[in-house]
Amino acid sequence: MNLLKEFSLNDTCSYLDNKEQTTSYKIIQDCSAIYTQELIERGYRRFGRMFFRPICSTCQECQSIKIDVQNYIFTKSERRVLKKEKEITIHMQHPILSQEHLNLFEKYHLHMHAKKGWKYEKASADHYYNSFVSGHQDFGYEILYFYEEKLIGVDLVDILEDGISSIYFYYDPDYSHYSLGKLSLLKQIKYAQEKKKKWIYLGYYVEECASLNYKAQYKPYRTLDGRPLDHEEYLWK
Repeated sequence: MNLLKEFSLNDTCSYLDNKEQTTSYKIIQDCSAIYTQELIERGYRRFGRMFFRPICSTCQECQSIKIDVQNYIFTKSERRVLKKEKEITIHMQHPILSQEHLNLFEKYHLHMHAKKGWKYEKASADHYYNSFVSGHQDFGYEILYFYEEKLIGVDLVDILEDGISSIYFYYDPDYSHYSLGKLSLLKQIKYAQEKKKKWIYLGYYVEECASLNYKAQYKPYRTLDGRPLDHEEYLWK
């Protein structure tokens, strides 16, 4: 592991209106799966070689959340969603960059800009590569969803010793009837159960953020107590 840079930045909050946000960053070259696990357990997320977490001094709304996989029981409606995979081909590999990926990423974000008012910036190949392809080492994967031969969903994950860290998912809105967002998470849970892993790390839960508060429906779950430093013990409760 080679820590290239460590810093913090202040910016407008990504999740709540009229709030400022302070974020801690670590840029790490060749980060091991073991250290990645340690950072994820302490509330960091990974995009490429960059690990980050909020460290706002006056707000604790961002809670790191993880699903207790071994005690998770699929509901009837979730089992119906899982049945939809019969019409879809799923393939897992290490992340790559292709024009097909970029086109789908662009289509998804234009859709979310129109539907939910997400901030939109056209993604360059360099931005996509640095966010989702670089830094994957031997533990980063993408799970590709195809309808016939058409790419309709990309689920980016880290498969670690104790669980799966869910990084990012994007999909083709023309195929939303397959409930692809929910399907991808349920498939992660199912895979983790089969591989005897304990957790799905879902990033941040924010009660007042519509794009993040859905995570609390996946029970049982735990949230991280505070923001432990690298040398401190962590507690999920």
